[in-house]
Amino acid sequence: MAELSVRGDISSQYISALLMVGPTLPGGLRLRLTGEVGSRPYIHMTLSLMRHFGAEAAELPEELIEVQHGGYQPADYEVESDWSAASYWYALVALGPSGSMIILPGLRRASWQGDHVIQHSMKLLGVATEFLEAGAVRLSQVPLAAESLVGQPLNFTDCPDLAQTVAVVAAAQGVPLRLTGLHSLRIKETDRIAALQAELRKFGAAMPEVAPGVFEVQSTNFQVDGQTVETYDDHRMAMAFAPLAMRGPLTIAEPQVVRKSYPSFWRALAAVGMELA
Repeated sequence: MAELSVRGDISSQYISALLMVGPTLPGGLRLRLTGEVGSRPYIHMTLSLMRHFGAEAAELPEELIEVQHGGYQPADYEVESDWSAASYWYALVALGPSGSMIILPGLRRASWQGDHVIQHSMKLLGVATEFLEAGAVRLSQVPLAAESLVGQPLNFTDCPDLAQTVAVVAAAQGVPLRLTGLHSLRIKETDRIAALQAELRKFGAAMPEVAPGVFEVQSTNFQVDGQTVETYDDHRMAMAFAPLAMRGPLTIAEPQVVRKSYPSFWRALAAVGMELA
């Protein structure tokens, strides 16, 4: 059996890639995760889907994962909608006119996706989630649940792709917010912490590091008035800041970056009435 060690604090994508090839290796694969493990729900999602398609994989003590040789078997599976993509619709409802509401199809209450926790984070920032019988969710704007989230920091270790969206919404609403678990954001498509700090400043907000690994969104006079948001070749920068258009005009530089994960994003916004130029 092949044995490998991989750092768990860089990206779960490397871990998932290795796990998925494990069943095809002659002797299978034993993978040891080292250091702090981030985005753990996505490792569990990978293993669950592998098992669904016939692979044998077991999580063992001391951060070991063992995958047996044996390949995969065909099986029926209905692909769930993407909770990461849904996060931008949460932001649009949060920042929209009073009473904003939208229904999104294909999202499961019992989801393997780590980013399904956006429903809990955004409840604090004024969006309620209702699961409907038809396999959809209704997002409804509600009063803010907190004037400040400094006393209860949100930890993004297991859902780093949500951090930009939540930070922008909190800044726009003037809700002081502390965020932790952002270490992997330094090594994404760009340094997302530095990018967030730079772009939030354009709107009158800040996100300093107030303690080691703890960042605080600070905003007292947030204004959306024609600013240009740089995207740094990062799809999530474009989509996290786009909902600010609900508060005023702005320009998203290099909007085509959304092609990486949500190529129909701009068409979807236009379909619900947002004016795009």
